[in-house]
Amino acid sequence: MAEPKPNSQQRKPLFKPTLIIHGGAGALKRSTLPPSLYNQYQTSLLTYLRSTHSLLKSGSTALDAAVHAVTLLEDDELFNCGRGSVFTTAGTIEMEASLMVTSLVSDDSSPDYPGSIKRGAGVMGLKNVRHPILAAKESLLRTGNGSQDGGSMHSQLVAPYVEEKAREWGLEFMDDEWFWTQRRWDEHLRGLQGEPEPVSFSQGTVGCVCLDMWGGVAVATSTGGLTNKWPGRIGDTPTLGGGFWAEEWEVQCDTVDDGEGADGGGLLDGMLGDCLSFFNSRGRSGDYVSLPMEVPLERGLKEKMVMCSSPENRVKRRAVAVSGTGNGDSFLRVAAARTACAMVRFSERMPTLADAVTAVAGPGGELQRSAGRRWGLTGEGGGGIIGIEAEVEVDEDTGVPVSGMELGRGKVVFDFNCGGMWRAWVEEDGDGNDMENVMVFREPY
Repeated sequence: MAEPKPNSQQRKPLFKPTLIIHGGAGALKRSTLPPSLYNQYQTSLLTYLRSTHSLLKSGSTALDAAVHAVTLLEDDELFNCGRGSVFTTAGTIEMEASLMVTSLVSDDSSPDYPGSIKRGAGVMGLKNVRHPILAAKESLLRTGNGSQDGGSMHSQLVAPYVEEKAREWGLEFMDDEWFWTQRRWDEHLRGLQGEPEPVSFSQGTVGCVCLDMWGGVAVATSTGGLTNKWPGRIGDTPTLGGGFWAEEWEVQCDTVDDGEGADGGGLLDGMLGDCLSFFNSRGRSGDYVSLPMEVPLERGLKEKMVMCSSPENRVKRRAVAVSGTGNGDSFLRVAAARTACAMVRFSERMPTLADAVTAVAGPGGELQRSAGRRWGLTGEGGGGIIGIEAEVEVDEDTGVPVSGMELGRGKVVFDFNCGGMWRAWVEEDGDGNDMENVMVFREPY
């Protein structure tokens, strides 16, 4: 189902396109990752990063770009998704995929962007659909609401019925032999016999998070699941809030008073001082603290006010999106993706998405703690999260972004608690030029 594209003649770009891709995480080790294999992964990820970035720069929506990246990964035997999927204990392949979208621009001011037609969709148990992520995309876009598009309002669909719908939607199917790879079969047999892995192949979910120039945000994920999982097991990849999440919200602007005016200068100074102390106590650099800063309207899970010098009729709209990879059952137990995003939206201490991701997926974070005494013994709790956060100031009455602003920038974040996480992203250098990055460990390979 084709997706409408933004009309660049009617709207000016709001953001510089931003993206990050992950290719799996787990007990990866330098000693079992030979240079030749590392080069294969690096080449693949760099190729897919460039292709996806090119789409975004040419005006593609985040939805199309994220799906594009994942389809490339699904055709690559190096990664645990699509053709490179791992086997269950029964020697079968059961794939999962998901997609979630949101937008920094309201539907009224951007009617041609799919935005929140559906917030998220997951498909699971697929065996022969060449690109599970395309089944997730069709499920997301086909609403079945007042039209004959063959869709529904369901957020999760399981095989075999979803494969029947995929045939109706015209998706490509492949025989079992197309998905079978010798490498994954050998891995399956070694796992059944309790033998260690001699080589560090990619494990876990693949995914892509994108911010397009129109303010759209999307996260797309796909996986074959855990090696030798039980048939019928459903992981975090197709589960909203477990392995993926995206959301947008507004914070009310309140004018900063430099003196002891109505807002109470002393109170404001104290609030900002507390915020700075919080970030310093976490060991973050000054780059992670920027004004305007958010101050909670009142205690509890409430929306916030943002202290800024904007007119009263403006609000700041923020968006975050994350994708997880690793031990999916652990992601489910702590609702990892939604937890990280909720920390940014509701926390009184105003963490950035980078802080929230570290708190959940970094060393000693919530995922690791969830494993308890099994940490380091079973693989439980291991994994990582990638994400993007961005914000824009809009007119409160119309929802239209404030004109005359500089091109916005999304911020790429990631962290992990295990041996390594394959990731590729684009960031700016000091001169505003795009820099391509591919890494697996914390330090260069």
